[in-house]
Amino acid sequence: MSKVFDELPTTLDRDTPGIDWEDMVISTTPGGRKQIKLQVAREAGQIREIQIQKVPADPTAERMDVLLNLNREQSARLIELVRSLDYIPADGSKTVRLDDDLIRQLFTDSEALEQLYSQDPERVRTLIETDASASDVLALAHRQAAVSEFRHLLDDDDAFAEASRECGGPEGVWQKFLENNPWILGISLSGQLLTSWDDGRLEQTVAGFRLDAAGKRVDALLRTNGQISSLVFAEIKHHKTPLLQSKPYRSACWGPSTELAGGAAQAQTTVDRALNDLGERLVAKDESGAESGDQAFLVRPRSFLIVGHLRELVGPSGGVNTDKYRSFELYRRHLLQPEVLTFDELLARAEWHVSLSHGDNSEPQQPEWDW
Repeated sequence: MSKVFDELPTTLDRDTPGIDWEDMVISTTPGGRKQIKLQVAREAGQIREIQIQKVPADPTAERMDVLLNLNREQSARLIELVRSLDYIPADGSKTVRLDDDLIRQLFTDSEALEQLYSQDPERVRTLIETDASASDVLALAHRQAAVSEFRHLLDDDDAFAEASRECGGPEGVWQKFLENNPWILGISLSGQLLTSWDDGRLEQTVAGFRLDAAGKRVDALLRTNGQISSLVFAEIKHHKTPLLQSKPYRSACWGPSTELAGGAAQAQTTVDRALNDLGERLVAKDESGAESGDQAFLVRPRSFLIVGHLRELVGPSGGVNTDKYRSFELYRRHLLQPEVLTFDELLARAEWHVSLSHGDNSEPQQPEWDW
């Protein structure tokens, strides 16, 4: 390690009021004739001066050679340099150059890491990716961004309309979003942990081999995780899909919308065809067509329909329309399959999951309604 200091001619007197001197012997020659001594002058806890001397081991000798004398600022720079040695890689033959200002900022400024990142972002990213604990930070940051995007798509009609144009329709927006964030389905749909059957995509062929076969595809094919896995099916609509008919069927009685009833029928048909075509289990195969040993069972498989938004059941003043809510809840609670979940319910679970990852154990925030 090398460091250049420009010495100043002035030094402190050992009799200076308020100065506490501390002497440390760094080394002594084998014959005991000379020593290297470090003298530190402190004032109210702050280092005022560091002086390195070569002196005779005999304390009565008069001759003394000052090797280095550092004032307050230079002493601080030396201390910072020594502290930084823990972070300098010892392997390799490359020279590592440290900037004094950057070192000082790293130890005193909370924003110093941002400056360090801006100087060499690729190196910082590499360090993070190889740090097991840091990978958790990256995963959490990704999930925070995902729930922010989720809420933005739910609340901003213009943003959702633009995304719909890009994805070929409103259902395509949510299919793409959940493809990119399958963890949202995995933690939200069931008390069991659900993961995608295929790491590549959620949407899968589950019945037949003809491209035009009815009930052939499911929007999300998932599996439970444990010693034994079971398949779980999910159909994904969009949050603007109506939940109820536009008019009550009878007084205080609202029927399910055509889209809701049709989505339920679609999910039921998909599961039925999968049971007929796949049998009691789905076996994974490798590229050669041989069984890989991975499998999931279809024993009365669970299915889900993700559709609509509960704000449809809220009146203009912000209060719940009890008749609408009762009608919707009775319909979905009496459905054996699929289980119906709205997009805002899906978002609430995802947001709570992220808040728990932050260490926030508070209850999820509820809307303010007048009862």
